[in-house]
Amino acid sequence: MPDLPLHLWYSITNLGGAGLTLPLAIAIALWLLAGYSWRMAASWLMLLGAAIGLVTLTKIAFLGWGVGVRSFDFTGLSGHAMTSTAVYPVAFFLMLQGVRPTLRAAGVGVGLAIGVVVAFSRVVVDAHSPSEAVTGCIVGALTALVFVRYWWEARSGRISTAVVALSLAAITFSLHNVRVPTHRWVTNIALTVSGHDQPYVRARWKANRTIRTPGTPTAPISQTRDTLTPPAQRHA
Repeated sequence: MPDLPLHLWYSITNLGGAGLTLPLAIAIALWLLAGYSWRMAASWLMLLGAAIGLVTLTKIAFLGWGVGVRSFDFTGLSGHAMTSTAVYPVAFFLMLQGVRPTLRAAGVGVGLAIGVVVAFSRVVVDAHSPSEAVTGCIVGALTALVFVRYWWEARSGRISTAVVALSLAAITFSLHNVRVPTHRWVTNIALTVSGHDQPYVRARWKANRTIRTPGTPTAPISQTRDTLTPPAQRHA
């Protein structure tokens, strides 16, 4: 990867943020509903929802109970890596309807490449470990490829490729810097279901050190993973 300035890596990492990828996913579902069928739209939302659920469960498991893999520095799937590798390939698949199969497959490949670059950016900005970025990519890629493979033969003449492309591009440009506090929401859920006052954090978890606080017999001290990482970018 090129040695880019840090602000450019943050710009790349924003391509995987929930404030952008989730609206894109919804727009894709609406186009699928309008141009193909409700089954196609529903299958897309179900696959993506299952992947998002898996990401959320791994994060809750770590934040609430410290469940992870220390040897791989794994504390949960990267949400940015997962959503980018899931959403962008399907976006290209939709935008390239009606073109030659090889060109459409190349478009899906470009979408996957975007997801990989986003995943790499999560490691560069110190928001995730390599294992978290890679596993997030794998889950996202499987989500996209299962959908694309199942619906590869689907045909539609009811929607304009140009209009679809323009609408998805407009969403990408307009929402590129929109940030959603997903990490805070997941942390609140984890604390609620675990009954702890403080979430597990990477540094103390790796050192295997915990302290006692009132009402939480084994709750660790809460601290940010890296004060240089913007809150909206951590662990998403």
